[in-house]
Amino acid sequence: MTPYYLCGRGHRYLYLELSDGLRMKFPNPVKGRAVWTAADLATDSNWIHKLDQDECAEVTGAVKAVLAQGLDPEGFDRADFQLPGLSLVLNALGEELHVGRGCVLIRGLPVENYSDAEQRAAYWGIATHFGNAVSQNSKGQRLAAVTDHGNDISRGNTRGYTTNAALYPHSDMSQMTGLLCVRPAASGGESQIASSLAIYNRIREMKPEYLEVLFRGFHHDLRGEGPRASIDEVTFHRVPVFSECEGWLSCGFNPKISINGENKRGMPVSEADVEALDYLSEVARQPEFSFEMTLQAGDIQLVNNHAVLHSRSGYIDSVDPADRRKLFRLWLNPYLQRPLQADFADRYNTGPNGGVAIGGGAEYVF
Repeated sequence: MTPYYLCGRGHRYLYLELSDGLRMKFPNPVKGRAVWTAADLATDSNWIHKLDQDECAEVTGAVKAVLAQGLDPEGFDRADFQLPGLSLVLNALGEELHVGRGCVLIRGLPVENYSDAEQRAAYWGIATHFGNAVSQNSKGQRLAAVTDHGNDISRGNTRGYTTNAALYPHSDMSQMTGLLCVRPAASGGESQIASSLAIYNRIREMKPEYLEVLFRGFHHDLRGEGPRASIDEVTFHRVPVFSECEGWLSCGFNPKISINGENKRGMPVSEADVEALDYLSEVARQPEFSFEMTLQAGDIQLVNNHAVLHSRSGYIDSVDPADRRKLFRLWLNPYLQRPLQADFADRYNTGPNGGVAIGGGAEYVF
């Protein structure tokens, strides 16, 4: 493929001339707060909020209220979790996720003072101010523990959050991912994030020949978590890595399920496919783009999966079960929605922005 550029109305359009004589047009470079480097994030505090004493008291009061009513700590609505003061802050952070950096960090939730049920209720309640939780595994769990169950990450059907292995840059197949850290690991487990839109700009500039593969996408391996509950089920259609809709560029990147999905179809990926996926991974890991943080007890990290990739260092747990790493994860459909192409929005054969189907096809331990 031969890339060339056309200029018109002040814009620089990128076209790729394909071997069959056709040409493909790709989006202009993305601009705005969603395009950032690690240095940008390090000097910007607008995506971080430290809860003050009054805000913590407000959350604690809301937790006690929902539990006193006998409400399920993982099932109540935003109207049940009143935060008169903090809600304004959370609304602003929701905007930051939608049109800003695409990531936020809320620090200082007093999890050490909460029981397990109170921790879940506090996290769920805060999350209801950002969106609605969806199923994230074949048990139908909407709030799941991020725990090492001894699963082997090298097995194609294993979900990474059930291991202690390092996780490479990816985006979860949901619109938004949230993590509450209750207790960090004895060592390791650092979190890394990178702007997938800044990465797109770099690929467009340096390796535009990879864009055809990335916009075409791959059939995703559903790992036994699709509606048929079959370990060989893949998405009905290719899911693009990059997709544009109504002027919004979005990213959905998980090379493992992309490669395994094509293998399960009996259509192994090509060398060019692997090169494109590997280059995206390489850029995401570069210090220029990868921002690392250590989640502390009481931290809530939220990322917009359409604009941010995340990863994790491997970790070592404490021998004492009471001191083992404890995180809770949510997948959310946010209230603030960006337009998405249909094939990009359906990642589990459950419809646009649908979660994981409930069934017994998954082969890993929860």
